[in-house]
Amino acid sequence: MPPLEPPSPSAVPEAFRRTGRQRQWRVLAGLTLLLLGFGTCASILVTQPVLAAPAVEPAIAVSPERLEADVRLLSEGCAPREWQSKGLTRAAEAIASTFQAAGGRVAREPFEVRGHAFTNVIASFGPESGPRIVVGAHYDACGEQPGADDNASGVACMLELARAFGRAAPALRVDLVAYTLEEPPFFRTSDMGSARHARLMREAGTDVRAVLVLEMVGRYTEVPGSQRYPSSLLGLLYPDRGDFLLVAGRFGDIGLTRDVKASLRGASPLPVVSMNGPRWIPGMDFSDHYPYWDQGFTAVMLTDTAFYRNRDYHTDHDTADRLDYLRMAQVVQGVHAAVTRLAMRAP
Repeated sequence: MPPLEPPSPSAVPEAFRRTGRQRQWRVLAGLTLLLLGFGTCASILVTQPVLAAPAVEPAIAVSPERLEADVRLLSEGCAPREWQSKGLTRAAEAIASTFQAAGGRVAREPFEVRGHAFTNVIASFGPESGPRIVVGAHYDACGEQPGADDNASGVACMLELARAFGRAAPALRVDLVAYTLEEPPFFRTSDMGSARHARLMREAGTDVRAVLVLEMVGRYTEVPGSQRYPSSLLGLLYPDRGDFLLVAGRFGDIGLTRDVKASLRGASPLPVVSMNGPRWIPGMDFSDHYPYWDQGFTAVMLTDTAFYRNRDYHTDHDTADRLDYLRMAQVVQGVHAAVTRLAMRAP
């Protein structure tokens, strides 16, 4: 039998050709919808959109002037705050003094590294026992730089939280923790103050319901193109202006991310976005929240995105005059609302 040859196009009925084309279009349309659906699901998983208006929270009174005074005390009065300096000790004492004046139960968590003594400073509010929420920020700075945004901004916001919780105690114990040794040469090592605190919490079997870390929360701008990202794909999902606060966590922290984001949005007009993703995204675990992940705790970072926005990062230009204290006050209002809501919802 001679080999079969495909029929010529002219021999194929027009109805069959139309049916073939229709099937091809259906397949292409199906694949397109599948890809769009996958992309939409992935973007929702990463960005956590708020589909309903967040509940409006009663905002506490926060003083932008006091925030600026605290930032200047740390970035100017205690400079430098690098690991071998006396300024780091002065900063720890200033933080402890403010915690004490606010009415917190103050404790120090001392440790030694390379023959030098260091300490985390902790203020507790609310019940003396039971489960707790941790809010933390590192008070050291990189080298001899002023470190106003990095991270006097986070500490100043935490000091304002102390004053608020001193006026009205939370329903659940809240520990405000000022960490040391987040910056080089100890960054991403077991000598970080946050790594030691997280490890001690785990060894003690402490019931930690949530950890919120404040890492650079003072720089904001309306300039188009001012916000950068570690990937161009992320640039498609997020604003190109650096006018927002970011809540960042792993996929396993989605519940906490959602709660914190909703509270932040409900407490002030400050734009807030969120990102849940793997740790290998550059910057996702570049602060004091990741040691808690390593110890099995749920934790998120609140940040102005650091070097993805602040071009003065780790330079002499990271000074107090470049921070936005009105928006920092809104950060405090949002974090207070988030912690209060988490404390009230805990069993």
